[in-house]
Amino acid sequence: MNKAQLIDAIAAEAQITKADAKKSLDAFVKVTGEALKKGDKIVLVGFGSFAVAQKPGRTGRNPRTGAAIKIAPKNVVKFKAGAELNAKVK
Repeated sequence: MNKAQLIDAIAAEAQITKADAKKSLDAFVKVTGEALKKGDKIVLVGFGSFAVAQKPGRTGRNPRTGAAIKIAPKNVVKFKAGAELNAKVK
């Protein structure tokens, strides 16, 4: 499902216009991104939680030359599905 299909599904389920569904989805993505950037955790009971985790730096290998390269640490977004969501996909 792509973004347009998700907007269509949200509009149909919530009985709102596609424009309102798009605004809602865009707002959710924006607010979630801003909260995660600040280091907050987003918890939606039954759906799941979003959190930021730091991947440590490590040494990797250039596949072309085999030379060792240093990979810098970075922050990544992690999602953990809630029990209700897991039950729906089993």
